[in-house]
Amino acid sequence: MTGNVLLNGKRRRLNYGVAAYVTQEDVLLGTLTVRETITYSAYLRLPPTLSKEEVNGIIEATIMEMGLQDCADRNIGNWHLRGISGGEKKRLSIALEILTRPRLLFLDEPTSGLDSASAFFVIQTLRNIARGGPTVISSIHQPSSEVFTLFDDLFLLSGGQTVYFGPAKKAVEFFAKAGVPCPRRRNPSDHFLRCINSDFDKITTTLMGSNRMDICNSGIEMCSDPLMNRATAEIKAMLVEKYRCSEYSLIARERIREILTIEGLGNERKSGSQAKWWKQLSVLTRRSFVNMSRDVGYYWLRIGVYIALSICVGSIFFDVGTNFGAILARGACGGFLSGFMTFMSIGGFPSFLEEMKVFYKERLNGHYGVAVYILSNFLSSFPFLALMSLSTGTITYYMVKFRPEFSNYLYLSLDLISSIATVESSMMIIASLVPNFLMGVIIGAGYIGIMMMTSGFFRLLPDLPKPIWRYPISYINYGAWGLQGAYKNDMIGLEFDSFAPNGPKLKGEFILKNMLGVQLDHSKWWDLAAVVFILVSFRLLFFAILKFKERASPYYRTFYTKRTLRNLKKRSSFRKTAVSFPSKRHQPLHPLSAQEGFNSPLH
Repeated sequence: MTGNVLLNGKRRRLNYGVAAYVTQEDVLLGTLTVRETITYSAYLRLPPTLSKEEVNGIIEATIMEMGLQDCADRNIGNWHLRGISGGEKKRLSIALEILTRPRLLFLDEPTSGLDSASAFFVIQTLRNIARGGPTVISSIHQPSSEVFTLFDDLFLLSGGQTVYFGPAKKAVEFFAKAGVPCPRRRNPSDHFLRCINSDFDKITTTLMGSNRMDICNSGIEMCSDPLMNRATAEIKAMLVEKYRCSEYSLIARERIREILTIEGLGNERKSGSQAKWWKQLSVLTRRSFVNMSRDVGYYWLRIGVYIALSICVGSIFFDVGTNFGAILARGACGGFLSGFMTFMSIGGFPSFLEEMKVFYKERLNGHYGVAVYILSNFLSSFPFLALMSLSTGTITYYMVKFRPEFSNYLYLSLDLISSIATVESSMMIIASLVPNFLMGVIIGAGYIGIMMMTSGFFRLLPDLPKPIWRYPISYINYGAWGLQGAYKNDMIGLEFDSFAPNGPKLKGEFILKNMLGVQLDHSKWWDLAAVVFILVSFRLLFFAILKFKERASPYYRTFYTKRTLRNLKKRSSFRKTAVSFPSKRHQPLHPLSAQEGFNSPLH
């Protein structure tokens, strides 16, 4: 489809804050309550000039306007928390978007999946919102007769062509004048769909072919339907032509011409969020921390597994000592800590994907920037990363008895924190590139596996094949730098027994260089700095990917659409012919500028 977006008669983009969009899927953080969700959103977007009392007043007014008083203090719900109903979630999604009173409110099938009472409540709420000023535009899914009576205007589309556009109450009259009156006991919306949805032709043909057309005796009374004797494509073509010559089409054209003459409104600008960036950072950090602390699967399960594994490692390598066999034991213990312990970070992938969905939705509506989100995510997750690292480091360090000095213990903990944070950053990058959870876990596991194989434990760094694996993979591998630092932290200054009885002591430096392939031309702190550098690089790369996807998305959609249309034109079944196709998917495409029978107002 092609066309132009005009706002107040001017061609322009729908800037953040001018238009809000409520998706069909309710994307919410299930660990928060309804009131908390609205509160965080309000403080993220409302101007800082408002006092706390004024903001709280807006929050309470929104809760009352959407009828959420009874569930205001209940959790939304996720995989381990029982939550609110589907209708309440939909009203909450709408409440989040009307906080800043946008000019336009778009909704994608807000009644899908709801029972009749919930659907009526949602549409009645939208009607009240529209009475307050914003223009509400919604696609609708199979509305009931009670819901249909709430509509002000109705826009019927079929195959890109306008079948009717005008007052909803006049639609029945239009169809009657066109020769397809709505039966007295039929829902008008069902009748309209029956007249314009070409899939009914295919269903009719299938029933006739299977000798099941005579189903009147079962009470369905399809045989008495006057539309059963006419093809839907024929009815639709007739309705499109009737509308093109009708008074409703004339009124629409005149209204568009009036809008095009409006002056002084083309340069209106409004930001999606009016809060300062530091305010957004503070609110996002608090919200993310609350979500992480309440979601058992985000960090708490992993912390429990980390502690259990640390006890196992500590008992297996308990008081490892400094005999000759302890050399390999210390290397294996260090390899497990820097490799397999960081591998566990993939366990938070599902929870992070859920948070990413919320980010994409809120970013689409301009709630905050990409940089604020990335920084807040790191700040809120840091206490949990520190808890995991300190618990692991403390248990293993003092059970294995690596070194008695506190500085060595501190280095081990910092090395673990940096490595785990780096792995989590890599998982964020993967999550921003893959389409689903399963592919993300597979790619994430493969990536970490490659990092483990080139870290210098399974094969020493000097022995790695020079092309690719040694240069550049091992140099951009957080595991290689982290393991080298851990080896240096443990063995420099120690002496080990010789393999031969009564032989000379083996210095830790000799073992590092000749047995473990670790170069001593730089300090262990440089190794730690390299891990931190990779961590920062991954965060910056994550920022760049999100910004690139945001900027490139319109161009990608344009390219994909043009390519799809070119491929469709090559297929004979999609060419414009006089054949009546049984499915609306196989009907010729029409530009949006031709829906009203006139060219684009801009040309």
